[in-house]
Amino acid sequence: MPKLALQPLYSPDVATLAPDRLIDQLAPRFDRPSVRLTPSPALTEQQVMKRWQKLAAPEAQALLLDEQTERTMQAYQKNIEYFIGTVKLPVGIAGPLRVNGSHAQGDYLVPLATTEAALVASYHRGSQLITAAGGASALLLNEGVTRTPVFAFLSLAQAGQFVGWVTSQFEQMKEIAQSTTAHGKLKDIQVNIEGNHVYLVFEYTTGDASGQNMVTIATHAVFEFIMRHSPVAPVQAFLDGNLSGDKKANSYTLRSVRGKKVSAEVHLSAELVKKYLHTTPEQMVQFGQMTTVGGALSGAIGVNAHYANALAALYIACGQDAACVAESAIGMTRMEIHPHGGLYASVTLPNLMVGTVGGGTHLPSQHACLSLMGLAGQGHARALAEVAAALCLAGELSIVGAFCAGHFSRAHHKLAR
Repeated sequence: MPKLALQPLYSPDVATLAPDRLIDQLAPRFDRPSVRLTPSPALTEQQVMKRWQKLAAPEAQALLLDEQTERTMQAYQKNIEYFIGTVKLPVGIAGPLRVNGSHAQGDYLVPLATTEAALVASYHRGSQLITAAGGASALLLNEGVTRTPVFAFLSLAQAGQFVGWVTSQFEQMKEIAQSTTAHGKLKDIQVNIEGNHVYLVFEYTTGDASGQNMVTIATHAVFEFIMRHSPVAPVQAFLDGNLSGDKKANSYTLRSVRGKKVSAEVHLSAELVKKYLHTTPEQMVQFGQMTTVGGALSGAIGVNAHYANALAALYIACGQDAACVAESAIGMTRMEIHPHGGLYASVTLPNLMVGTVGGGTHLPSQHACLSLMGLAGQGHARALAEVAAALCLAGELSIVGAFCAGHFSRAHHKLAR
């Protein structure tokens, strides 16, 4: 009799709970909820107080709706529904991080919001190392935010007819899209045909905004034009066909762009590696080779140690869409022995979804964090992307150094206790 081997895959409850009890516990229930919110999602003092009356949790209210939050809560009204307060996260500062970029030039003190002990210390160490080496070179390679409507037809022939028409309408579609926004520009439409389905990849530049809402509104206007005027009527169509990679790690944008694509590099002497990381360039390169194989075996998209740590902490501190870390935290880290000695290290991140206007960038704490770096407001989004890439490079160097020196567990044990 073969062994089922359920234990390693499932909770013991799945195998041991009596079938009748399991059916009862998982069955739908239609009794009235014991607590219901007021129907209005608005952010007004009256509605906020009504919600807290429903919650009946004065201790939580004192923490979430503190005096400062209550006084400034109108600042949040375009960013939240059913508002009850704010969550406070500790913010640390890492740096100085010297960036020699096409847009970012200077020594940056980078605010990072996190609850993970040792994280800010690691980025601080990596930043100091990079600065001691003269700084990270950073280059914005490309930018573009996508939305990907999908259209279904009765046959491949109809799909081909549709594509022929769409490609002849670019200038008009560009005009329609740009009529919805002062800053967004439609720069390209790519076509993907899969049987009788057609995916159109609309790619925009979005100025200093991360631009996700902007491109959705612009694409919707073009989508309506297509539905009205296409010579071949789709049997089904949707505004997004999930090809854009929005908030998902994906291989499609690994080789193209969504948001801003940036490369950053640094050359470190063996002496600096020893002084700051307590290891050698050779050991770090060996670690990189072995973990690249491990990443391939795991099916990872791209090769990196922990971009997500830097980006989550930076995005939260600076009012970016934190959910975009899912797509932003892919890319390529590479470490090699430099021909003239020492360590060459680089990162390439193709999906940095960052902005310095719009979204959460105007909120009080988030605007303050951007201002600390001199990157608040118009004209700074590209520089923020280069700083983000250099920060990821700092983190890669620090964590690889920690593993090579045998300090990774020790640092977490020391700083988290």
